[in-house]
Amino acid sequence: MIYGNLENLGDISIYPESIQKSIKYLLDTDLEKIEAGVYEIQGRDIYAQVTDMETSPKNEKKPEIHRKYIDVQYLVSGRERIGVAVDTGKNKILEDYSEEKDVLFYEECEGESDLLMLPGNFAVFFPNIVHRPGCSDGEPAKIRKVVIKINKDVL
Repeated sequence: MIYGNLENLGDISIYPESIQKSIKYLLDTDLEKIEAGVYEIQGRDIYAQVTDMETSPKNEKKPEIHRKYIDVQYLVSGRERIGVAVDTGKNKILEDYSEEKDVLFYEECEGESDLLMLPGNFAVFFPNIVHRPGCSDGEPAKIRKVVIKINKDVL
């Protein structure tokens, strides 16, 4: 997992090219003004999902993991908590892996910690990291976020 803020990036050349390309997209796009939707960056190998949503209590969200895509999650506005943990293989499966949707849901997540996302923060979740996005930080709140999906084969 990688955690950072676009205002304090440092040298992005330390990241793989696909993550650099994702960060450049976040820096070069007016994310507050574009419509919610899906935007191709490099075909279906790297694409962005812009979403307006409301956070919910953590117990209403399901921990998830992906096998094909890496997530670069970026918060444009609002406050969000994301539960995170290394996948131990011991979590009870709630919904089996869907290859079409590239997601598996767990009932709960062993060893989970919370990551506070503020505007400008981004987190990169690799296939071995369980994450529970969209959790409220106190009261439910409206947020705008961008999730860039990177096919792990182009990493």
